[in-house]
Amino acid sequence: MSTEITGYTLSALLFLHQRTGDPAYLEAGLRAARFLTRLAWDARLGTFPFELPVNGASESALTYFFDCGIIVRGLLYAWRITKDVEYRDAAIAGGRAMLADFPSQSGLNPILLLPQKRPMVWEPRWSASPGCYQLKSALAWRELFEVTGESAFLRGYESALQAALDNDRHFLPGDEVQQRVMDRLHAYSYFLEGLLPVLDRPECATAFRNGVDRAAGYLREIAPLFARSDVYAQVLRVRLLGEASGALPLDRSAAAHEARQVATFQIALDGSRGDPRLAGGFLFGRKEGQDMPFVNPVSTAFCVQALALWNDRTSGRMETARQDLI
Repeated sequence: MSTEITGYTLSALLFLHQRTGDPAYLEAGLRAARFLTRLAWDARLGTFPFELPVNGASESALTYFFDCGIIVRGLLYAWRITKDVEYRDAAIAGGRAMLADFPSQSGLNPILLLPQKRPMVWEPRWSASPGCYQLKSALAWRELFEVTGESAFLRGYESALQAALDNDRHFLPGDEVQQRVMDRLHAYSYFLEGLLPVLDRPECATAFRNGVDRAAGYLREIAPLFARSDVYAQVLRVRLLGEASGALPLDRSAAAHEARQVATFQIALDGSRGDPRLAGGFLFGRKEGQDMPFVNPVSTAFCVQALALWNDRTSGRMETARQDLI
């Protein structure tokens, strides 16, 4: 069972609870939170493993920097809503472990081998080497600093920020194959999301504005061949949150196009293809105009939030805090 996807799901359910007031979302979200604090956190190793055993299978031999940050942010979301210190304390423990385990002189190691926590050899794949995308996960450190005042968390975020800014100019396109560039746009959008707390700094605001333009440009260029729903959603979200922060004038035409495209990936409530679990979900992507035949949980979470924010903007209100970004 993926601990990272559970972290994303936790944040998505709590966002839906905030929007609807439906206690079922809160109940489900807190079940996910307790799963992370009581089952996923390995106190012996001091980390969140990549996956948990099912039916007696052997435990995961990996832990990811990115996954740990997503989990910590989800637990902080649960704490902000409930004020239950179980979630806050687990988030702090996870953040301290990230500081202790992943940094190196060459950058943030993306993957560690357990139980020794030995760095895996970096690979050309973006998810198996350091890069600007890691700034999304480093948001956990920034948010932990805001909660605890511990300067080590702020130093961790600032170090990741500088490394991300240095890597920014090299990350895109990053591959000669356009379909793989689309995958890198997903990762690059994480970098833009990670910049949200520091858009009051001129260098960061410039990188953010340029990055949104670059990401949207590549997205339009590659979409006829391969389009990912989560990339449309991520670009739309950073546009809207960037405008709300005062760092990015909204290109309303581009935002409306991205919102329309996001909506095309949703499976209708009466069109679930015989499986009620698919109803309302969002497809992962589309290749050469043909839908890819599966629903993705993270894509669905990002798309739901993007459309909610777009509805806010078109209704004349933008109330979502950056800490609520899924």
